[in-house]
Parts: sequence; C-alpha cells; structure tokens
Amino acid sequence: MTDTARRLLPMLGHTKGKRSAVTCALKCDNACADAVCNTSANSYFRDIASREFSRRSALGTGAAGALTLLVASQTGAGSAVAAPGGKGSNALPFTAIAPVDALVDDMTVPQGYGWKPVIRWGDPIFRTSPAFDANKQTAAAQALQFGYNCDYTDVLEIEGSKGRRAVLFANHEYTNENIMVPPTTPAAEVRGIGKAAHGLSVVELERKNRNKPWSYVQGAPLNRRYLTTTAYEVTGPAAGSDLLRTKDDPAGRSILGTLGNCAGGTTPWGTILSGEENFNGYFVAAGTSDGDRRYGITSKPTARGWEIDEPRFDTRNAGYENEKHRFGYIVEVDPFDPASTPRKHSALGRFKHEGANVTVAADGRVVAYMGDDERFDYLYKFVSTKKVQPGSSPAARRANMTLLSEGSLYVARFQGNSVAEIDGTGTLPTDGAFDGVGEWLPLLVDNKSVVAGMTAAEVCVFTRIAADRMGATKMDRCEDVEPNPRTGKVYVACTNNTNRGVGSSAVADEANPRTQNRDGHVVELTEAGGNATGTRFTWNLLLVCGDPARNPSTYFAGYPTDKVSPISCPDNVAFDSAGNLWISTDGQPGTVGFADGLFKVGLEGAERGRVQQFLAVPRDAETCGPIIHDQDGTVFVAVQHPGEDGDWAEQASLFPDYVPLGGAPRRGEAALPRPSVVQVYRASEGRRDEDHNGRGRKRQGTPRR
Repeated sequence: MTDTARRLLPMLGHTKGKRSAVTCALKCDNACADAVCNTSANSYFRDIASREFSRRSALGTGAAGALTLLVASQTGAGSAVAAPGGKGSNALPFTAIAPVDALVDDMTVPQGYGWKPVIRWGDPIFRTSPAFDANKQTAAAQALQFGYNCDYTDVLEIEGSKGRRAVLFANHEYTNENIMVPPTTPAAEVRGIGKAAHGLSVVELERKNRNKPWSYVQGAPLNRRYLTTTAYEVTGPAAGSDLLRTKDDPAGRSILGTLGNCAGGTTPWGTILSGEENFNGYFVAAGTSDGDRRYGITSKPTARGWEIDEPRFDTRNAGYENEKHRFGYIVEVDPFDPASTPRKHSALGRFKHEGANVTVAADGRVVAYMGDDERFDYLYKFVSTKKVQPGSSPAARRANMTLLSEGSLYVARFQGNSVAEIDGTGTLPTDGAFDGVGEWLPLLVDNKSVVAGMTAAEVCVFTRIAADRMGATKMDRCEDVEPNPRTGKVYVACTNNTNRGVGSSAVADEANPRTQNRDGHVVELTEAGGNATGTRFTWNLLLVCGDPARNPSTYFAGYPTDKVSPISCPDNVAFDSAGNLWISTDGQPGTVGFADGLFKVGLEGAERGRVQQFLAVPRDAETCGPIIHDQDGTVFVAVQHPGEDGDWAEQASLFPDYVPLGGAPRRGEAALPRPSVVQVYRASEGRRDEDHNGRGRKRQGTPRR
C-alpha cells in the first residue's frame, strides 16, 4: 500500500477482526477515528430520572383506528399493505444457513434457493451507453451506466403488466477508485469516473412470468441516471434562505447533485425517498464554526479530491461558503417520470440521514421516521401538516408530492424503567426487559421554529444543534427506522457505538445498555394509543445483538440464545407480508468475524426474537436495501463494496461474475468485483438454467494490505 493510501486510512490497524479500513476511509471519512461530533451536555437517562412521566399517560386511553391506504402512482405502481391479523404468505420457507467466514468470496443462500444479479456496476442502461470495459472506463461512459455501491433499492411493478414489468430504483453511496480503474488512468479522469458513479439510478425490469427472474432493460423509457450535475429543487423553510445561497445559485433554491446516499423509503404515492448520509467527507471547510464541528466537516483534503476540479467542494472559496449546507437532506424522486425534477426536503432536517420511511396516520397525515447515523446522535420523525389525497389521479399525486414540504419535525427523548440497574454490561434488568417510555420533542411545528434563538431555516440546516438544545437522547447510531405495515410498531436499527461510556462520552443507559457497544441493538417503539402523530411512546429492546456463544450480553426478546443465528451491526430493515422483520447487517466481519448477511426475525408469539440467517454476502461486502417479495418467492439485496480490501493488481473478490484472474471473460464480465443488485429466489425447473445456485468461486486468505 502506498504512503498516500496510508494517510487516507487512519483506521488502518484499528479496525477489529476482518473489517476493512478502506471502507472506513471512503464511506464515512473515518468517523470512528475522529472526535465525537456531539459534545453537547444535553440530558441522557441518568440526568432525567426525576422527569419520568407515567407509563399510563404514555400509552393513552384509547386505540386509534388503523388506516390501510394504498395510493397508487400515476402509472399504477404501489405496494399493498396486508390487513392486520392475516396469516400472510409462507412463500419463503428456508433452513437458516450457518454463519459464513468473512474471508469467503461467495454469495451464500439457503438450500433450495438460487441467486442472480439484476444489474451490476457499469451495466449500460441507455441505448447510447457503451458496454462496460473496466480497462477503458471513462467518466463519460460511467455517466451512462449503472452506478457504484448501490444501497437502497426498491422494485415497483408497473400497472397492467401482470407482474412482468417493473421499475428498479437504486442509490449509489460512494466509490472505491482503487479497485475500479487501472492505476494508469489519469488522475482527473479517475475523479470524473468516481463522480459519475455517484448519485441514483432508475431502470426498467422485465421477466417472462412470475416464475422467472427479473432482467433489466437497456434503453427502456423510464431509465435514468441522477448525476452530480442533476438539479434538485429545495423545499421547506430553508428554501431561498441565506444559508443555502451560493454564487452559482443566488436564489438558494436549486442544488446540483446528491451525495453519500444510504437507505431510503418508498412513499404511499409511489415516489422514492433517499437519505444523504456521509456528505461531510466531500467538502473542505475552515472547520472552525459550530456547524462545521457538529457535522464533522474539516479543513483536510478530501479522499476523492473533487475540490481540485470544482471550487464548490472547497467552501473556503468565496461564494461557496454555503455549499456544505446544501447536502444532508432527504431526497424525493419520481421513478415513473424521467423528466421530473427531484427535490430535497429541508423540513425533514439536515443530518446524516440513513433514510426515511413513511406511514399514513389515522387522520390522513403522513409520518416519516428517520435516524441520524452518527455516534451519540438522534432519532427523528416528521408529521405533515396536510393530509394525503387518496386515489391515483394526476392531481392527487401532485398534491401528495408536496406533503413533505410542510410539517412538524420532532426528535426523541427516551426514559428507562430500570435506570439504577444499567451498569454498561448489558445485563437484563430484573423486570425482564430493557424498556420504558419516551416523548417526541418538537423542533418545528408547521414549519415554524420552536427552538429558542433559532429560525426555521436554521433548524432545518443545523438540525443537530437544534436537537442538542432540546435535550434529545444520544443513541448508538440510529440507522434504518421503519414502521411495521401490519402493526404500526416502529423498529430502529442501532448499528453500534464503541465510544459509549468511554472517556467523557455518554454512559450506558437503558436504550443503549452496553459500554463500548460493538454489536448494536434493535429498538421496538410503540406510539401512544396507536397515534403516529402524537408525542408520547413506549419502547423496548427487541434484540441486543452479538454472538451468544461468545458474548453473554446478548438478548433475543427472551428467545433461547442457543437456538438463534448470531447477528451483529444491524443496519437496514424490511418486512414480509406476514409482518416478520428482516435485518441486513454492516460490520459483522469486524465484530463476530462472519460475513454480513440478511436475517429474518419473528416478532410475535413463540417466534418472537427468533433470528434466522437467510443469506451471506461475499468477502468485504455489506448487505443493503433488502426487499422481501415473499408472495413472489423472491428477495432482493444490494451487495455493496465487495472486495473492498483489494487493489487493481490483486482484487480481493470476483463477485458476481467470478471470472478467474487472467481468464477470458464473457461479454459484460470482468475479473474484478462489481457491486450489484441481486435477486434470490426459490429454485425451480424454470429457473435452474438461469441462476448461480449459490455456487460462486471461493477465495480465502488474509486481506491484502
């Protein structure tokens, strides 16, 4: 490894187990090697014990009626929500796979299932797109091809296609140019390729029938790439404010590009929400202001060096001081209108958004739940001012696409029921649960600030500072946050926080019960009275993660720990039609030594807390964007950063084509890893000749340094 590469990898030698330091550098700008951003003295559990409110008042006195709503898009896309109480589908029976060593370069699926890529990095998506050639890649070619490191995905069927046509959305979180292009590529071209591989992609899919796997359609009418040159409209209180104005956009209403996209969500009206997460690593700033420090923006050169080519990425340049304020939002795009202008919704706040997931409350307003993926940052929700318009008319859809522009923004404060018993070991309290009550603290009410000394625009741009002032609870990296469409309960994946209880950092509390929390946990939250728009909730920990065979401080909702699959670092969550929770992981190689994967978790009755591993991804990869189409017998995942620890001369993975190094690849294949959206499905006579049947070539060994 070169000296330059080592300077970009301060986590080298500090990551645990088989976790790649390259991922830390390129994905989150070595966040764990830097000082904690949240140094506020706002309250956490041990400070607010005297303010505990009653469990009875949190639960409320009546049950709000459930509202099941399907608002179809103009083209008829949408996802029906199963009625509560139904049995759901059992189209995905499987025997849990054994944990897979993190150095195995294979996609592992259950017996009786096969897998096949839907689309890979570099696949051409327009009629004019050149075929992928890793040895001759250019920025111009990449702009016409599927981007790198896909994260959030969704597949929405097109009305009237009888299950044979759909659109796939994927965002692209970050790039690793070291393994993407030959080292002889000119530096400026490398930067251009990386830039063009960011953003978002929409592609049409087709299949012969429901028993066949999906394939993407090159040149289809709905195909689109969203690049760093794509204009995004700003909505909400920050639109037009002095905080967003630059010399290129003096009105402060139009932003070029989206960066660091992570998880997302699909709205009831058929649009896609994508969260801008680790945007701080793309900007150079003075690094001395409260805002810079709170968002981790520094004066050091960025890993990708885009500031060399575009002055807006060095916000010390005159006229670009506010460019850093123009990222960190929830983005909304319409996958069924390739000519539409995407939006950045400032009313949902600016922070490291993992994603946003929307539900419709009983009164017709929409509620979006969001997590800030930073150590000791917060859990949020947004409640719209206006109500959803039912139906699929163009007028209703236009109205619904304004719902996230005006509303109330809240941040969560938790209180435990067993405060005195929490000592950081993860020992279960004597009442038999990690649980308690909580409240949603308002930051904005109908787009007006309720934070003393801050305008509405300031709350939207400096949301973390506003939440600090209101006394929110510091959490262990809230990542994906999703309401269960059957029960309305909300599930929060807290990935980990090795700084919990270290030095002057916040100590363990009942919602984050372990000091140096390496394995993470999952919070189950119930809104008071079933009212998603209210300000009170109860909560419990569904899972306190880890490998129970090696870590006694694990908890699986009371399910026997010797009968579960070990799970660590929960990241994205999804649900099947029966209401089971599915969790994808990011970081298991560094905690339990196993490959990241996808896990099914029971939530009710005797199955509650039962964790079963469904799949494992290849070496160095992370499991992202799970979609559970169990009634179709299909699961989708995005396989992100396979082979991260390699370099051009010695790749660490050959996923998904598994072309031997030095071998003769078929058209469209290459002897290097390609992040991909993958479909996993039950094997059948009609599929065996088209899938990989889980038989990738395995390469084991020590990660190359």
